[in-house]
Amino acid sequence: MTLRVLLVDDEAPARDKLTRYLMQTPGVDIVAEASTGAQALTQIRLHRPDVVFLDIGLPDMDGFDVLGTLGESLPAEIVFVTAHGDHALRAFDVHAFDYLLKPVSPERFDRLMKRLMARVVPAGEMGARIDGLLDALPTPDSYASHLLVERDEQTRKLPVASVERIEADRNYLVIHGDGGPYRLRGTVERMQARLDPAQFVRINRSTLIRLGSIVEVAPWPGGEYRLVLSDGARVTWTKRYLEAMPSALVRHL
Repeated sequence: MTLRVLLVDDEAPARDKLTRYLMQTPGVDIVAEASTGAQALTQIRLHRPDVVFLDIGLPDMDGFDVLGTLGESLPAEIVFVTAHGDHALRAFDVHAFDYLLKPVSPERFDRLMKRLMARVVPAGEMGARIDGLLDALPTPDSYASHLLVERDEQTRKLPVASVERIEADRNYLVIHGDGGPYRLRGTVERMQARLDPAQFVRINRSTLIRLGSIVEVAPWPGGEYRLVLSDGARVTWTKRYLEAMPSALVRHL
């Protein structure tokens, strides 16, 4: 599998330097470059890269604004590249993969790329293969019966029947249930398509729940509902996602 990279920096010399480093790394494809936040948003949505090298000080918006605009649809690992070290804590608050200070040395870049290749390439390559095999198992209506999840650098096959809820965390999903939480690279939209809608429902922008896990429902301001799940979690079923609620609750409460 090739690591697909997007470079975002308003300074051409900085992009050129990263390009030289990347060209010395086997298995890397620079899919696009951008010099503004608006261009970055366009290129991310167009190419869905595996990794974005993102400058914080862009002319139209900073790198954090780019991530905020993307919200939960972020498909990539983010490596911030900046001349200033005072944004490091904020970078890791938004789950950045790494934070590079300019000027970036070849040794520092090499260590970063080894970590990226070890994490992103095997996850995309083997995960896609195994997910395909799992989804091909003879299950009702061809919905997934197991998920391939990660925790503490270990991977296991988790039965879908044991999942209580699934929450988005940037370009990952957090899977709760059966000794979790576990992590899985992906989006809520893609996961929803893999799960049986008779068992799982999307209740807000970032959360899927198993209907059988609902133990309490209470009206909430704004025409929404507050749910208590069997693991004690409290989640909100927002107004936008209420279409499936009446029949679902009649069946499962």
